[in-house]
Amino acid sequence: MSIRVGIYGYGNLGRGVECALKQNPDMELAAVFTRRNPATVTVLTEGVKVYHTDEAKNMADEIDVMILCGGSATDLPVQTPEVGKYFNTVNSFDTHAKIPEHFQAVDAAAKEGGKVSLISVGWDPGMFSLNRLYAEAILPEGEAYTFWGKGVSQGHSDAIRRVEGVKDGKQYTIPKEEALEAVRSGNNPALTTREKHLRECFVVPEEGADLQKIEETIKTMPNYFADYDTIVHFISEEELKRDHSEIPHGGFVIRSGKSGWEKEHTHIIEYSLKLDSNPEFTSAVLVAYARAAYRMNQEGQSGCRTVFDVAPSYLSAKSAEELRSHLL
Repeated sequence: MSIRVGIYGYGNLGRGVECALKQNPDMELAAVFTRRNPATVTVLTEGVKVYHTDEAKNMADEIDVMILCGGSATDLPVQTPEVGKYFNTVNSFDTHAKIPEHFQAVDAAAKEGGKVSLISVGWDPGMFSLNRLYAEAILPEGEAYTFWGKGVSQGHSDAIRRVEGVKDGKQYTIPKEEALEAVRSGNNPALTTREKHLRECFVVPEEGADLQKIEETIKTMPNYFADYDTIVHFISEEELKRDHSEIPHGGFVIRSGKSGWEKEHTHIIEYSLKLDSNPEFTSAVLVAYARAAYRMNQEGQSGCRTVFDVAPSYLSAKSAEELRSHLL
């Protein structure tokens, strides 16, 4: 029997989940839920209906796992506990500092409903988190470094667009090559925020806007650009659409550690991602963990979980025997 999946929210992430499900024959898209008028939403999968989110709780018997595709700022903190009472859920909540409080709220709701909710599933938090854990457990004497990019930061891009005089814009986070090389050398350098990443902005100004003021506002913006070396390019709307319409991303998790009685040997563990589409890759991770959420609940588990709590075999459509034969 296929695992019946619901998509809750149909933006870039929701469409990515729909595409990922097509590549997983043990899963099927059962329904899509939107806050918009369902009649205005067209999905790719033939025969799948679109419903308003208010109707979701009435379909608990028709969906095995609900993949929540809202934003971390305002959507997921509210939606996950609400939906998690009725469904096994998976989300990509990525506000790192608020994960502990989000876990507590979701855990209570999931236990109340007897469901499993997996939170903060994606590549960071998610796959990068696992690699930080594995590397630290294996090399406890060492230092860990995370670099993001080169890729589009959607939050920073949004911050640019809110600057007075800006019509549109995209921001790329770029690891500094000299910082990467220093870490890969095994010398465990102490790196500041400015030393690790560069921020490059491509800005479409409003007609007649003060370009110098826009650049100064961006470069001095606290929590976003003030602590970084930032480059601002002013371009046309046509150039932005032509050259910056995609949403690539990626990055590196590197741990440099020591072994030996006198810590005489150095080891480098490095995990990297280079993604053409940030939302589509995140969606693929969500779908794999949806399989895990369903299996864990079928075993009688309930409550909130993170990627740290999921055995790798739960992610795969292959049997335990196949995994031992082909991947071990």
